[in-house]
Amino acid sequence: MPFAQALGVHLTEATPHEVRAHLDWAPQHCTAGGVLHGGAVMTLADSAGAICAHLNLPDGASTATTESKTNFFRALREGTLHAVSRPLHVGRTSITVQTELLDDTGRRLGHTTQTQAVLTA
Repeated sequence: MPFAQALGVHLTEATPHEVRAHLDWAPQHCTAGGVLHGGAVMTLADSAGAICAHLNLPDGASTATTESKTNFFRALREGTLHAVSRPLHVGRTSITVQTELLDDTGRRLGHTTQTQAVLTA
């Protein structure tokens, strides 16, 4: 994922049951006041969730996001943003993934739920 790589997303674990990734806080990823930009947060969540969906696809299929919703609970002003993605539903035509967004202490900063279409030839 070139965009995620350019932003600095790092993948630390990837299985069909759980994907873990992180993004380090950096001033160039922030809004006013040193808060990590929501777009950066959503990029991490979307990337981890898409990898989770991809790992649950049947052979020969691909995927595309059809819906994504993020709830923000608190801001990140330092440290690292961690994402933990797990499948909620793996079906024939769609896969739904939930991603927890956590700070370095494990405090929840938000979560994303996204649905991916299962695209077959």
